[in-house]
Amino acid sequence: MNQENKKLLLLGLFVMSLILANVLGAKITDFDIPSWLAMPFNVIFAPIVWLFNQLLNLTGNNLLSYKFFNTVHVSVGILTVPLMFLITDIVAEVWGKQVTKQFIKIGIISMLVMIVITTISVLLPPAERFVSMNESYKSIFTVSIRMAIASILAFTLSQMHDVWAFHFWKAKTQSKYLWLRNNLSTIVSQLIDSTVFMFVAFYNPATFPATFVIKLILPYYIFKILFALLDTPLAYLGVWWAKKK
Repeated sequence: MNQENKKLLLLGLFVMSLILANVLGAKITDFDIPSWLAMPFNVIFAPIVWLFNQLLNLTGNNLLSYKFFNTVHVSVGILTVPLMFLITDIVAEVWGKQVTKQFIKIGIISMLVMIVITTISVLLPPAERFVSMNESYKSIFTVSIRMAIASILAFTLSQMHDVWAFHFWKAKTQSKYLWLRNNLSTIVSQLIDSTVFMFVAFYNPATFPATFVIKLILPYYIFKILFALLDTPLAYLGVWWAKKK
């Protein structure tokens, strides 16, 4: 496989991840993790929980548990988000900033087209034999305008920051330490992604105040950081694969 085909493959995986993050995100998973596995992660991420608790403490709200990893409670859509950032970092390292921005633009267009098509599909009247299943279909594929705006805005801002930060650190490190550039750019970008999406999609002073939104942000952000750290070897493997002739 030549480099052009590799780039196209990464583009396909990138768009797939973006679409799946929005389509699959409606399902929330909830399961327990063995204490021996959860404990080290609880210790590692305790400073982040502490920082969020300081924000919540200022408003007198209930604090977040430091036993965060004992029970996982997140949307399954989060599984594809780290893959998107991994792909843009690989593309930025091998093909540069302009190609990475092209990936982002194609992703935005794909998301807009998806929203239009799913909206039309939901609005079309069901066939007689499908009437009983139509409500379930609508509950899965109905996308509110606010959620759509939140998704597009969060994706655009976080990905553009990721590209800028990756090349900023690349210049500072003289193209060395890929692991450092990958994680520094992704960790901040994931915070932007989670914060922008949650506030734009859910914030309402009467029903969903800022403290409630902060509680929504934390679990997603922690898991995104965890995935970003774990996929560091994949970043090296991906760059090696993309450059290999």
